[in-house]
Amino acid sequence: MQAFVVEKRDDEFVSSIQEVKKPICENENEVVIKVSYSSLNYKDALSSIGNPGVTKTFPHITGIDVAGIVAESTSNIFKVGERVLVTGYDMGMNTHGGHAEYVKVPAPWVARIPDAMSEKEIMTLGTAGLTAALSVNELRQNGIKSETGEILVTGATGGVGSIAVSILRKMGYTVTALTGKKEKIDFLKRIGANEVIVRDEFDIETNRPLMSEKYAGVIDTVGGSILATSLKQVKYDGVVTCCGLTSSHELNTNVFPFILRGVRLIGIDSVECKLEKKQAAWEKLASKWRIDTLKNITTEISLEEIKSAYEKILSGNVVGRYVVKIG
Repeated sequence: MQAFVVEKRDDEFVSSIQEVKKPICENENEVVIKVSYSSLNYKDALSSIGNPGVTKTFPHITGIDVAGIVAESTSNIFKVGERVLVTGYDMGMNTHGGHAEYVKVPAPWVARIPDAMSEKEIMTLGTAGLTAALSVNELRQNGIKSETGEILVTGATGGVGSIAVSILRKMGYTVTALTGKKEKIDFLKRIGANEVIVRDEFDIETNRPLMSEKYAGVIDTVGGSILATSLKQVKYDGVVTCCGLTSSHELNTNVFPFILRGVRLIGIDSVECKLEKKQAAWEKLASKWRIDTLKNITTEISLEEIKSAYEKILSGNVVGRYVVKIG
């Protein structure tokens, strides 16, 4: 089969499309998926350059997301011919990922694709869409409804950010999008932002322990000083979710937002969260949270185009989502 393979040669990491052996079920409770679509994520791009925090085993096939048809199964839950997907767990990290014609995974990693969604649509969402849905769900479960107040979404042109903006608008929220890309203001308004703030106008250098209360909630996708500044502007009893670190993995803040305003900071992990939680999120994305802006945030590519797309992701020049057509 064909696959996008990353190899370590001396101290360099090189990638290419290669012919590799098709996987087969060798143990109980395994599933081989004939891949229809995959997607690209920041973690995939890091894996492609040998980031040891993502991947330590080479040669390696990237791709933390996959959707397709069960081709072989030793599971008593999944049958040949079923439409399934996998996001997260170790797939695409140190277990071969979805940028191949077939992928083998443990059955407990596998979820069913909701009937109302196609393989392409669910991979357009992918890990980014799942993470966005989990973030929105935490806001709602913690009392942040559409009438509660304005929601800030940071890193809004990225995969998680753009989908979060669209879901929130679909649910009737007032959304402020924060971006470093001035040229994408119109794009963000088209997908649902009521207001757009350019990063240069966001006071990330302030030394004030608190700022004026503005946001009922925040979906942060970037971390660092942007998250720290966002926390200072959250209203009393507000909620902030955190899922990314493209700005920085460090968080230099103070306790005042938490002890004077009762702000809650909630971490979002879509990799190891329970499969039931993932399946519930996919069902919401297929029904009441279904968004009609996917075509505006999606670029479809082939296996051969993954390498150049990774370069754009790593340089911060990506808007929306890449979906990879394979089958």
